[in-house]
Amino acid sequence: MLHVLQLTLVLIFPALVVTGGLRDLTSFIIPNWISLALVAGFALAAPACGLAAAEIGLCFAVGAAALVIGMGMFAAGWIGGGDAKLLAAAALWLGWPASLSFMVFVGLAGGALAMGLLSLRSGWVRPFLPAGPRWFGRLVEPKGDVPYGVAIAAGALAAFPASPIMRAAGIW
Repeated sequence: MLHVLQLTLVLIFPALVVTGGLRDLTSFIIPNWISLALVAGFALAAPACGLAAAEIGLCFAVGAAALVIGMGMFAAGWIGGGDAKLLAAAALWLGWPASLSFMVFVGLAGGALAMGLLSLRSGWVRPFLPAGPRWFGRLVEPKGDVPYGVAIAAGALAAFPASPIMRAAGIW
């Protein structure tokens, strides 16, 4: 029975990061409730999966460091505030050392996202815009924002199997 509870709690992470990425893609907004739910979900999942107190503390330290880095990137105008909070909440779940690969994966996914958006914004898509959803029209707008939450979600999912919580739960 405990294994089913652990699995259910662990699935909070991919469900919420995917939700954050999709919300950013379609509205350029990552609601605060997603990041807050990730933090609350970790607080429930970590002890239930058997993570040691020292490991939980290290995960919180990694999340705090990611928040500082994310807020610096926000202050520089590189990412939005929701992106910074999602980055920190994901880093909390990923802990050490999985957060290092997480950052690499986010960078790679962000580069692929930027290249894809540059291609879409080049003009060949414009004739097809009236047939598509309104959010797609905003997405391909020249000089538009980049929904970096998509890259954060992709990087988080790629790094998640190496996280301490997955090891502690015996899932991966």
